[in-house]
Amino acid sequence: MPTNHTSPYLPFGDQRTAAWYGKDIISVKQFTRSDLEYVFGVAHEMRGMVARVGTFDLLKGKILANLFYEPSTRTSSSFTAAMERLGGSVIPINEVRYSSVSKGESLPDTVRTLECYADVIVLRHPETGSAAIAAEAASKPLINAGDGIGEHPTQALLDTFTIFEELGAGQVDGMTVTMLGDLKYGRTVHSLARLLSLFRVKINYVSPEILRLPKEVLDEVDAKRIPQAEYRSLEQVLPETDVLYVTRVQKERFEDPADYEKVKGAYVIDPEIMKAAKKEMIVMHPLPRVGEISVDFDDDPRAAYFRQMEYGLYVRMALLAMVLGKA
Repeated sequence: MPTNHTSPYLPFGDQRTAAWYGKDIISVKQFTRSDLEYVFGVAHEMRGMVARVGTFDLLKGKILANLFYEPSTRTSSSFTAAMERLGGSVIPINEVRYSSVSKGESLPDTVRTLECYADVIVLRHPETGSAAIAAEAASKPLINAGDGIGEHPTQALLDTFTIFEELGAGQVDGMTVTMLGDLKYGRTVHSLARLLSLFRVKINYVSPEILRLPKEVLDEVDAKRIPQAEYRSLEQVLPETDVLYVTRVQKERFEDPADYEKVKGAYVIDPEIMKAAKKEMIVMHPLPRVGEISVDFDDDPRAAYFRQMEYGLYVRMALLAMVLGKA
């Protein structure tokens, strides 16, 4: 889609930038609606800058430590590209099992060591709550890139930014968002449901019984008085859906392989199913996909998942600039 250089978001200035300087990004719960509009305003400007000049020296001299305890392609590469687009440098740590961690070093000690070399740390860890523990140990800003089945705040931010950019910032209130697939283990939908509760939306959850959204997330969204409902069939809600958010069934999260086999192909998005959907809507996916969206649908203009990945670059550029006081 063409870049609109006139920002539809809140104006930003020194005071708002200073409020984010040195902050950790641990959970979507720390964001207000006006915070989101500020983040998206910065991201929108980053999108325009990349389109015009590609890279610039906003974070020249700054160093990011990319600390990944789990394999990652998209998130790790996205943060690396974001830092380098801003003129900074990256220490990539993607094979943690070969590092001091394999010798028994604690997460707090690893973080304290890395911040001796870096200005900001991005952490991906398999244990829920690990990002908060690491942030408490760190004196420099730490960004949560996913902690177990807990949260993935930067993914939820880029998902919401995608909705804003694709369908219009002023159109979010009143939308119906349908989340499909693995809602139990999918940390992306946990964070996105919480973030969307800042808006006047309706949320549908479609999943097999054993992959229902956790009750704690349902309760949090319900406390915001957001209409939400659970279904087992997509056909019931697809015609009213403005945003269809598809997730893969994550084999690695299942303790019993038999349970995975029962649900792995429960839903598949293809051109035939999408005939029942609105002409003006989008289909999103955090990727990778493993068959839940047919490649035959990729050329449909409603298929936003690869554009979604690009929007993630701009959001992560914005967050890095903000926590380093350079937005």
